[in-house]
Amino acid sequence: MRALILSGAGRYADPWHPFAETSERLAGILRGQGLEVETSEDVDARLAALTEDDPDLLVLNVGDPAHTGEPDPEAEARGREGLLAYLGRGHPLLASHVTSTSLRGIPEWEAILGGVWVRGTTFHPDRGPATILVHPDRDPLVAGLGDFTVVDERYTDLRVDPAVVALASHEHEGREHPLIWARRYGDAKVFYDALGHDAASYDAPTHRRILERAVRWLVS
Repeated sequence: MRALILSGAGRYADPWHPFAETSERLAGILRGQGLEVETSEDVDARLAALTEDDPDLLVLNVGDPAHTGEPDPEAEARGREGLLAYLGRGHPLLASHVTSTSLRGIPEWEAILGGVWVRGTTFHPDRGPATILVHPDRDPLVAGLGDFTVVDERYTDLRVDPAVVALASHEHEGREHPLIWARRYGDAKVFYDALGHDAASYDAPTHRRILERAVRWLVS
C-alpha cells in the first residue's frame, strides 16, 4: 500500500513549523505500519493530480498560504477538484496539526475535516509540556489508552462540528477542547490530529500509538 504525504513548502510553508521534520516523523509511523511512503512538497500540483492518482492514504501536513504569498485561485480550484475526486472515490485522509488552518480555497474543507482554525478566535497556549486527555470509552481507536504528556501546542477554540467525537482533548479555562478525532466524509475516512507541531510531539509513545491505530483504521 502507498501513502502520499504532502508536506508544507513554498506557499504552504511558514516560519513556525518544521514541516520536513514532522513529515519525516509521520513517514516513519506509516512505514512502521507497512506502507510505502512518498513525500512531496509540490502541494498544488499533487492535489490537482488526485483526479487520477490514487494513493491508498493521503496525508496532509501543510501550512496556510495566506501567510506566505498571494492566493492562487486557479491552483486552488484544481486542488479542490483533485481532493474532492479522491475523497469521492472513498479514499482516506490523515490531516496533521496546522493543516486545519489551510486550504481556505476549498469551501468544503471544514466539512471534510470536521473542524478548522478561525482567525481571531482560535489560539494556543505557549508550546510546552501539556497533559492530553484520552477518552478510551469513546472509540476503539483509543481503547485501553490513558492520558499522556507531550511537548506541543494545544489548539484551543477550533470551530468543530458538533457531531465530532473527540478521541483526545485538553482542558483550558474549564472547557474541553477537541484535539484528535475520526470521522467520515461520504465514503471516505478522515482522521485529524491537532498535535504535531514539531518532532518532540512524536516522542510521546501514546501519541504515536494513536496514530499507528489511526493508520490501520484508515487503510482497512
